[in-house]
This record gives sequence, structure tokens and C-alpha cells, in this order.
Amino acid sequence: MNLSRPRSNRVIAGVCSAVANRFGWNPNTVRVLTVLSCLLPGPQFVIYVVLWILIPSD
Repeated sequence: MNLSRPRSNRVIAGVCSAVANRFGWNPNTVRVLTVLSCLLPGPQFVIYVVLWILIPSD
């Protein structure tokens, strides 16, 4: 399965939905893990924006 941002089931840009669909996970689980990772120091926001740009829409 290719990595692409779905047009449905998006919250902000569909990055979490794309990752969840690629690995067969629940999108809400990926969203929660993303928010929790943002509480840690690091470049999570930058990575999210880069993925937003790099992952094509359906």
C-alpha cells in the first residue's frame, strides 16, 4: 500500500491518517501518539510539516 494522504478522515492535513493506513493502524491511535510525542523535546512539528509536504494527496 502506498503512502498517500486520504481526502476523508483528515483532522489537520491527513498525515496521521496516511501513516495509519500504510501500517494498518487506527488513525486515532496515531493521532494520540503524535500529540504525546509533541510533549517531548525534538523536531516533531518540523517532521509533521515535512511529511505534509512530501506525502501526496489521494
